[in-house]
Amino acid sequence: MFTLAMSSVRQRPGRFVATLLSAFLGAVIIMTFNSLHDTAGARGVDDVSAESMSTAATVVGGYGSLLVFFAVASTLTVNVRQRGGEIGLLRSTGATPAQIKRMVVGEAAVVGLVGALLAIAPAMLAGRELLAMFQESGQVAGSVRYAFGPIALVSGLGIALLASVGAAFLAVRRATGTGNRVRRSGGRGRKSAGYGALVAGTGSALTTFAMDGTDPMAMAPAAYGAILLAAGFAVFSPVLLGTVLGRLSRPIEALAGAGGYLAVHTMRRRVAELSGVLMPLILFTGMATATLYIQAVETDAIKASGLTKSVEDKNLETLNLVVVGIIVVFSCVMLVNSLYAATSYRRGEFGRQRLTGATPGQVLAMVGCEGVVLTVTGVFLGSAAGLAGIVPFTSVRTDGILPGQGLGIWFGIVAVASVATLVTSLGTACRALRTPAVAAVAVAA
Repeated sequence: MFTLAMSSVRQRPGRFVATLLSAFLGAVIIMTFNSLHDTAGARGVDDVSAESMSTAATVVGGYGSLLVFFAVASTLTVNVRQRGGEIGLLRSTGATPAQIKRMVVGEAAVVGLVGALLAIAPAMLAGRELLAMFQESGQVAGSVRYAFGPIALVSGLGIALLASVGAAFLAVRRATGTGNRVRRSGGRGRKSAGYGALVAGTGSALTTFAMDGTDPMAMAPAAYGAILLAAGFAVFSPVLLGTVLGRLSRPIEALAGAGGYLAVHTMRRRVAELSGVLMPLILFTGMATATLYIQAVETDAIKASGLTKSVEDKNLETLNLVVVGIIVVFSCVMLVNSLYAATSYRRGEFGRQRLTGATPGQVLAMVGCEGVVLTVTGVFLGSAAGLAGIVPFTSVRTDGILPGQGLGIWFGIVAVASVATLVTSLGTACRALRTPAVAAVAVAA
């Protein structure tokens, strides 16, 4: 089966581009920041510089590892789902579920390892730039020399490989599982994880009220609360999307006409698949909103007090901004990959709709309506999660309840989410519609 996996990767490399990109970007980020551990452990590095670099590497490395798994999992899940016909053919010709699992996991291991190896050189360059940024801000002494060592290399290769293999195993397990027990167990585990994230996020956000507003650590429970709530909403995204469709189906059909009608009925059939698009939207909006506003409130509070930023304050600000950057990159990768794969896979569906009387304009209107519904739902849920962290921190840090920065930051976040969703979905649909309807249906069959 490993030989079959290698043959599959060589024959159809295009299907693995999204997974390769996710593994590559993840390894770059993990190696870049974990190289600060190697640098901090070198001889002659003072304690303050070592602590600044180690803190950044630990925090961002943890976020990066989690996001790598989510990004790789989202692309592999779509990949495996689209290969249902191929997997069914292998089963009919005598392949066992265990052999299919080994093939898919082997493919993922190869792609993940290649992505991590390609990431080494960019990570070394990015690590040097990151160290220079810390030195310019005064968080690290100018005499510290950059080091790229075993911690960065092993962590990057190991996490990319483990994420690829683990995500592939889970994806193919769902695709080849035939027993109701497997599905019920997975559903219970998913619900338990979702409820746990919601409860933990609420508790963490409320803990902020018991803290001293001048304590820099007061930012942590508020931010973690928002992140956990966003993760909880993401877990329940299929149910939440179904609820939105139930409430807004008539207005959508009335406003968008035939395209709206097609969108509502199509989305009801594809709620489970579209929830994979909602997840990165909710996570991106929630994490970015909470982190940017909380940091803005903290920065303004320090300025209002007339004090200068300490090294610890600079560390926190750098970490917050870098974490938001990572979230933006990975969420966009997850979103674009999921949308591209899901929309391009619908070439046959678009062809059947055109053969039954729908015009290309109506098909595009359908895809656009789907994108708008997904964007509005994801932004609303993500903003609610972010607000749950922003309000407690603003209350204990200032005299107000809401930040004084206005909606400018939020509009920027919404713009990124909207552009990523609509441009990807409509652009991919336009490309799919170039294929004649009869040919599209024939290929899909």
